This record gives sequence, C-alpha cells and structure tokens, in this order.
Amino acid sequence: MTAAATSQPPVRRWLFAVTILTGSFLLFLIQPMVARMALPRLGGAPNVWNSAMLVYQALLLAGYAYAHWIGGLSLRRQGQVHLALFAFAALTLPVALAELPPPAPGSEVFWVPALLALSIGPVFFLVSAQAPLMQRWYAAHPQAGEPWALYAASNLGSFGGLIAYPLLAEPLLSLHAQAWAWSAGYLLLLGLIAAAAWMRRGLDVTIEPGPTGHGEAAPPVPRRRIALWLALAAVPSGLMLSTTTHLTTDIVAMPLLWVIPLGIYLLSFAVAFAERRQAARLLAALAWVAVLGAGGLAMISTHSAGLVPVFASLALLFFVCVALHARLYDLRPDSRHLTLFYLTMSAGGALGGLFTALIAPLVFDWVWEHPLLVLAAAALLPRDSLPDWRRLKGLEPEMVRLALFILLGFAAFSGWQLRDLALMVDKQPLYWIWSAVLVLIGLALVPWRGAVVGLLLGIMLVQGGLLTLEDSRDGVRTRSYFGIYTVRDYPAERLRTLAHGTTLHGEQSTDSALRRIPRTYYGPGSGAGMTLTRARALFGPAPRVAVVGLGTGTLACFHQPGMRFTFYEIDPAVLKLSRQGTFTYLSDCTPGAPVVIGDARIELERAPRGSVDLMAIDAFSSDSIPLHLLTDEAFGIYLDALAPRGVLLVHISNRFIDLEPALSAEVRRRGLHAAVREDNPEPDEALGYTGSTWVAISRDAGQIKVLEAGAPAMAWRPLGAPAPQVWTDDHASILPYLQWRNFLGRPQ
Repeated sequence: MTAAATSQPPVRRWLFAVTILTGSFLLFLIQPMVARMALPRLGGAPNVWNSAMLVYQALLLAGYAYAHWIGGLSLRRQGQVHLALFAFAALTLPVALAELPPPAPGSEVFWVPALLALSIGPVFFLVSAQAPLMQRWYAAHPQAGEPWALYAASNLGSFGGLIAYPLLAEPLLSLHAQAWAWSAGYLLLLGLIAAAAWMRRGLDVTIEPGPTGHGEAAPPVPRRRIALWLALAAVPSGLMLSTTTHLTTDIVAMPLLWVIPLGIYLLSFAVAFAERRQAARLLAALAWVAVLGAGGLAMISTHSAGLVPVFASLALLFFVCVALHARLYDLRPDSRHLTLFYLTMSAGGALGGLFTALIAPLVFDWVWEHPLLVLAAAALLPRDSLPDWRRLKGLEPEMVRLALFILLGFAAFSGWQLRDLALMVDKQPLYWIWSAVLVLIGLALVPWRGAVVGLLLGIMLVQGGLLTLEDSRDGVRTRSYFGIYTVRDYPAERLRTLAHGTTLHGEQSTDSALRRIPRTYYGPGSGAGMTLTRARALFGPAPRVAVVGLGTGTLACFHQPGMRFTFYEIDPAVLKLSRQGTFTYLSDCTPGAPVVIGDARIELERAPRGSVDLMAIDAFSSDSIPLHLLTDEAFGIYLDALAPRGVLLVHISNRFIDLEPALSAEVRRRGLHAAVREDNPEPDEALGYTGSTWVAISRDAGQIKVLEAGAPAMAWRPLGAPAPQVWTDDHASILPYLQWRNFLGRPQ
C-alpha cells in the first residue's frame, strides 16, 4: 500500500458508522414516502408497493454496482467522483413525482416502475451506494479491522427510517414538508461523506487492503459460492414481498403495513451480521420450527381472520431471513471482495423481487410464489444449526437407516391424520397435536435435506394445498395486477360468488328466475338500494348514474326505464367476468351501459361538469382502502362531475378502519349535507343480503330529506363526529381510525 503522507489519519469508526446510519435512514425513509406520493396516480393495489420495491431493489443493485466499479479508483479519485455526482443529483431535489401520462389498461406492471425510477432514480442510486462505499473507505485504513459490523449498523439505520415514516413522518408532516425534510437530510449526508473522504485523504490506495493491511489481491471467489450468495439473498427478498401482498390485500395499502415485512427483513441483517453469533445461531435453529410449523400453512387459500395467521407469517419471515442471512454472513469472503459480496447480495435481492413482483402475477393464478419460496428456504436453511443425532456415540449406520424409514412412515401416517382433522372444528386439539408431531418428525429429518423438504411439501398439501391445487385445476381464480379474484359455484344453493382476497365482492343466483335480484351489500334496505330505487323521484325521469367499481355488476339491476348508467372499473379482469357471462347483471339489466376502464378518479376528472346525478363509490379491493379515492382532492373531482342537486354515495363497510370520521370532516369542510344508512338485514339464505354501511352526501339538504323520509325500519342517521382535519393527497393518516379490536377476529 502506498501512502501519501508519513502519518496515518485516525480511523474514526464513529464517523463512518454515523454516515452509513444516516444514508440508510434516508434510503428507507424515501421508499414509503414516494409510494405514498404515488397513491393518487396508482391506486392502492398491493402490487403497487411490490412494484415500488422492485424499483428500489434495481436501483440498489445499480448503486452497489457503482460502488464496486468506483472501488477500482484511488481513494482520492473515489471521493472526488462520488461527491461530484452527489452534488449534481441534489439538483433534482426536492423529491417529486415525474410527469408521465396515465398508463394504458394492463400496462401498470411496467408503468409503475418507470414512474418511480424517473422520480427518485438519481438520489436513490447514489444514496444506496454509500453503505458499501463507506465500508470500503473504512477498511482501507490499516488499523480499521473488519468492516462487516458496519453493515449491521446500516440495516439498523434502514429499520429506523422505515419505522419513522408511518409513526412520525406521515402523521405529523405533509408530503410537501416530508420532501423538504428529506432534502435537508440529503445535504447532511453530503457533508458527512465529504468528512469521511477528508479522513482518508492520506491513504491513496487502489487495491482494497486485506485484514493485515497489505495490498495484495485476494484469490478469486468460486462461481458456486457466488451462486449460493445469490440464492441466499433472493429467497428472503421474495418472501418479504409475498408476505407484504397478504397483509396489504386484506387490510389497507398503507405505509404502516408496507414497512412491517420490510422492517423485519432489514432487522434480520442486523442480527445475522452481528459480530456475536449466539443470537443468529439460536434463531437459525428456530427457523426450522417456523418453516415446518407456520410454513406448512403456506398453501391455504381460504384464510382465517384475526392476528394469529398474520403473526405466524411475520414470524416465519423473520426466522427465515435471519437464518439465510446468517448463512450468507458465514460464507462472506475476504474483505478485499467486500463490494463484490454486496453487489451479489443486491443482485439476489433484485432477483427475488423480480420473481415476486413481476413474474409471479403474470404466470400464476394464485400466490404460488409464497409456498415455493418457503420450500426454497427449507432447501437453503443451515443444517448445522441443529445437532446431528446421526453422530450419537454407538449409533450404527443400519440403525440410522431404520430410524429414517420409521420416521418417514410415521410422517405419512401423521399427515393422513392431519388431513382428516384440518377442517373439523370440534377436533382442533387433535389437529394441533398431530401438527406438533409432524414438526418434531421434520426436525429429526433435518440431516436429510431432501426428506425434510418433501415432508414440508406434504404438510402444505394436506393442510389446504390439495384444495388450492384443485381450484387452479378448475380455473376458478383470475389474477391480475390488482388482485386475485375467486369465482365459486354452489349448485345446491344455485349460487355463484366473487371474492377478492378474503372479502366477498358479490354473488348472483344461477336460477334464471332470480338472477336479476341484487344480493349481498346491495339489498333493498342498503343505502345503495334505497337511493337507486328512489332515483327518479330524486332526479326526474332520466337519472344519470355513475358507479365506481364494477364488481359483479349488481347495481346494474336497480336500473329503471330512463336511467343511464356508466361504470368505472380499474381492472380489465373484473370487466371480463361480466363480458364473458360469469356474472350477468350487466348484460341482463344494462346491456348498453358503457364501462370505462381506468382509475376512476382520473377518468371522472375528464367528465363534463354536472354530468352525473347519482354517483356510487364502491371501489374497495378486499378490505384494502384506495386512500386516493377518499381525499379532499378526490371529493372535489366528484362534486365537479355531480349536478347541483346530485347525490354521492360512498360504501364504507370495512373490518379494520372506521372511515366515517374522515367523510364527516370532508362534509363539514365543504358545507355539504349527509346521512348514514347502516343496513343489518336478518340472515336470509334465499336472498343472501349482507350488512353494509353507505353514506349519502349532497349539496342539497332536500335530497337527503327525501332519502330520510322512508319507513322507520329503513332509517338513516346523521354522520358521526368529524376527524380533526380532512384527508388530502398531501397529508392523510389512518392510524387514529384503526379498529384494533377487529384485528383479533372477524367482527360479528
């Protein structure tokens, strides 16, 4: 190594740790911030966040590749180039979305990554490079020692950024203020990098020093080792995104839930890359229990309500991530290959994201990527994290083989018992006993990698996987960028249902005499049913009706002579269900009604002012909230499209979020009039009505009084207390309105 000065500068480990922490904090603070900015354009589909993650991983890979490339320069030249590029990228601040025309239907999977890459590409690219680059600069000092612990610090900073966004930044700051605060942090990071470069000014090296401080080149890394690094990085990344899809499908597309799986993923690095290995080894051993227990539920397509399955999936993610990342750490190279190692890790993460966010939605009809990734995790978990009982003193090879056959036979018998008990509510204690038995057998089979993976596959199949496979064989599911739709027939009841996620989205009788009768949330006592039935009394002989969210098309069958319907639907896959005759409400009742494909908010903004008399907002996906349809800006678009005496209907039935305060605040701010219809019909299998809550809003108080003039049994009530402030595109938080008690189980 050649030094430019006779005296060495100090190591200053704290400076490099602070620089890495700051950069990682900013990097993972901007992720949910930009995704939140994009909601008004992209909607709230879970795949929006997965697409965002794919962009972030691609930019992270590019940043790590840049750090690897720039490492071939002298330290002085590295500092000059990096600081110049960092200063140049600052010209793109504050962070804002790029101006792109709306996507064509079906092109969202490519348009979303393009929008995000153009919006934050330069700054994200450069900030992502600072972690490996700062570790490289730190390790260049002869007295610095190994730099790997700084990567654990990097992930603690990333975790802090993620948690800070939903708990502090989003509730307290507008998006405009968030963008400027992040820009200030970027300038702070620029100063820290300049200080770090100054601290290495006397070390003009071009080859990364080894642990001894000598500059000789390290031996090349074998290709098989690099391939294993890729796999160990790809599986946790893909599993993180598949877990995110489940959470955001059934609750809400919001940063609070986006960041939980990503936060767990990042936290696992802090444990796995720690210098003290006890915690990582313990968690790697427990990962086998998690994979055989919680992983055995990965093929169930009829989910349970409540927090138990959520906690199980998050625990599985955490243990698997720690175990695989700990194995990755144990396979780390000499520090002279530091940037190659991180570049390969980043490439693996991008491959996992590419598979889950881009390939899987196009190839699979269900979230098959999730069980496939769990099986891949079992194939990669470190076997040496558990004791190898085959090496017990006095145990002969013949006895080991006999024990293997006995274990496999008992596993087959236990799986058979589990299959029969899985759906029997009154046998749940036995079900859990046999589940525990299978986990114990699996732990005994860990020394045989193929056997334990085969057992895990068997557990998945008997605990719901066979039924899920049958659904794929029978073609009952449709998957698109916006979700997974399941159509089921019940011949005995002459009934066909549509579900999105775990939520019923409509049903229709297959009896030709009954198939025009609205069902589920749209019965005669629902807010929608009552308002549409009185539409001609409210608006005259030719009411103009706009319905946001097609579903099964049930509302079409409230059509009366003279009424003109227009439907708005973001997902062509949903329209196809009506066009191909799976559901016939649309063709039976309003065969000539136009259906506009695209985001309703964007499409309604193009509608002529005052061109709609009655508008129904019914666009929720599963229990996920398209937040951009409930902001002040969205209501401005609705009111522009509504006639002066028009009525806006908003469907707010939701298991997890109380939407009434936000609507009440909007009504108060605009001086509107509103009433709530809570319909709780008696159970009636013949008609299939479902409880619902609809809010009717109008500029004209007389229109609301017409609705309230029904029979006492059909009573409307005033809106409840308003939220302190309205939701806007710039500032909205649902944290105060979460109904935590309902997370413990399905509400009655």
